Amino acid sequence: MKTIYYTLILSISIFASACSNKKEPVQKEKLRPVKYAEVTYSGIGQVRSFNGTARSDKEINLSFRTSGILTTLNISAGQKVLKGELLAQIDNSEARLSLEQSLSSLNSSKANLNTSTSTLERTKTLFEKGSASLSDYENAKSSFASAEANFESAKRSVEIQKKQVGYGIIYAPADGIIASKNVENNENVSAGSLIAVLNAGRSMEISLGMPENVINRVHKGMKVRAKFPALQGKTFDGVINEIAPSVESGSATYPVRIKLLGETSDVKSGMAANITFTFPKTDNQEVLIVPISAVGEDSKGNFVYVIEKQNDAVGVIKKQHFTIGELSPVGFEVKNGLKSGQIVATAGLQTLLDGQKVSLK
Repeated sequence: MKTIYYTLILSISIFASACSNKKEPVQKEKLRPVKYAEVTYSGIGQVRSFNGTARSDKEINLSFRTSGILTTLNISAGQKVLKGELLAQIDNSEARLSLEQSLSSLNSSKANLNTSTSTLERTKTLFEKGSASLSDYENAKSSFASAEANFESAKRSVEIQKKQVGYGIIYAPADGIIASKNVENNENVSAGSLIAVLNAGRSMEISLGMPENVINRVHKGMKVRAKFPALQGKTFDGVINEIAPSVESGSATYPVRIKLLGETSDVKSGMAANITFTFPKTDNQEVLIVPISAVGEDSKGNFVYVIEKQNDAVGVIKKQHFTIGELSPVGFEVKNGLKSGQIVATAGLQTLLDGQKVSLK
């Protein structure tokens, strides 16, 4: 029995030792999958967008050429007017008085001219018959010339005074719609001050400013697309019809005007517009682009999470700051800090960590 007991104890010890020497199975590391994209040179960088403002293709600023108190103001915003319609008038009684005096002088000079004409004709007849002396004839001619000069001067004075009276009256220069009114009746307005703006055009255009690094790629007749946020993103075709050769005063941009094509009745003056230009592709116009969704920002500036591949299925996250450029429809331009071919994470930037391993599948 003692031999059987020792044999049983030995068997149990050998079995326990064998079990203790058995290796635990190695658990496979679980890696977080991540979406990523490649930093590449993109010709789509030739699609550029700029902001502009809608306006009538023919806007007329209405103003007086003299100062005075407004006595008539037939203007309201949105009002339709016809050419020749009286819109505004100032108290120009002094100009009217001067006109009356000029008319009186004209009538007087005309009467003197008629008298001088009759005297000259009569004296000429008598001189030819020998009944009047040469000096009488010369005096008659001199009186006629003086009366004629006074009459011409009086006529010019009347024309000038009529213009002075007209300077205090504004008639609609064309059919159109009042876009804005800048004064109220009975105000004292000065010469040249803006009274109202008349939209007299038949179509709408977009005015915008373009930077110097783009202006040479724009040409007259170039087609563009215009989108208006106020019209639920409705888009219109347009064509460039005016490019300024110099920068706008107080700005670093060149004024450009774009004529909208088709029906534009929904477009109102002052509406904000987004203009998309598609420039011809050339090798030197390609830029390095990083996707918008890959770009984050912290206290040090803009950054991306570059993924350094360990193999085809696993990568390591590395936070990398870079210098951002202009925004295009497909991403940000890279000034420096990144190079073509690098892959970057494009989702979940808030939860990624520098040095974290991720799955690329």
